[in-house]
Amino acid sequence: MTAVISAVEIYKTFRSGWGGRRRQKEALKGVSLGIEKGEIFGILGPNGAGKTTLLSVLSTQLIPDRGEVTLLGMNSLHKGHQIRERVNISSGNANFLWSLTVRENLHFYGMLYGLVGKERKEKVEVLIDLFKLGDYRNVPFDQLSTGLKQRLSLAKSMLNDPEILFLDEPTAGLDPSVSVRIREMVRSIQKEKGMTVLLTTHNMKEAEFLCGRIAFLKEGQILATGTAEELKRMVRMGDLVKFEFEGRIAEEELRRAEGVINFSVTGNICEVIVDDGESRLGPLVAMLAQGGAAFKKVTVGQTDLEDVFIEFAKEEEDKDFKVL
Repeated sequence: MTAVISAVEIYKTFRSGWGGRRRQKEALKGVSLGIEKGEIFGILGPNGAGKTTLLSVLSTQLIPDRGEVTLLGMNSLHKGHQIRERVNISSGNANFLWSLTVRENLHFYGMLYGLVGKERKEKVEVLIDLFKLGDYRNVPFDQLSTGLKQRLSLAKSMLNDPEILFLDEPTAGLDPSVSVRIREMVRSIQKEKGMTVLLTTHNMKEAEFLCGRIAFLKEGQILATGTAEELKRMVRMGDLVKFEFEGRIAEEELRRAEGVINFSVTGNICEVIVDDGESRLGPLVAMLAQGGAAFKKVTVGQTDLEDVFIEFAKEEEDKDFKVL
């Protein structure tokens, strides 16, 4: 498949100050990405990693110092206006005309996107209903809660039926229950409309819930890209199966067992890291029981993206240390 978002060796540096106090910050250092049509792709990283800068470059709001960005088959530098007609963006720090109501803000942005008359009115009402903003249609923006501001931002981003939707920290600062509703809305809308979504977040659970593929970004560089399961395998992380047993553990058989990444036996506790706990548990139990183990208790726990990100960050720090 052809990538609908393509970035090749993107660099971006910000400069500030004057004379001898002039400073520069390398926000992006050679970032390359390819995102397919219909994907929900996540850019995951800590604050200051360069996520918002990357999203701004990819959405044509910033021009990179070097590198090339192509969206929907068009070069972003030469076809920026045509691209912006077919994409949209929603930020976690929603900022609208403070004195206008929800309905008025949507009409205002609808006019900017070229919607007129009956078409705009119908579109605004559909979006108010879709994002459950009906009870707040006449409430000024500055009187909305943070969660409602986010829903308004998402509603605005759907006015032009974008083929690509950029989401910058869509649940930043929201209560957990509100965050869950926002994520469910994003996933539902993407599935219904088949759009491509590029999402930035520092929330590991959010990335794992929403994204098919994820790129880890740290200090302006991508450390790794893949599905959650692929990233776990890259750092030899998987599900942890813990056996409390009596008798003996057949370690040689366990060492050769399919899907086993690592294991340890301490006293009557055997911990086994496998690539997929759900599919490997049954065969492991059968094999170990046949080898002489009697189980008192078996538990399965999952490795999450936070552990994976920590491992990748450690690897990069070790590389830097070795170079120095």
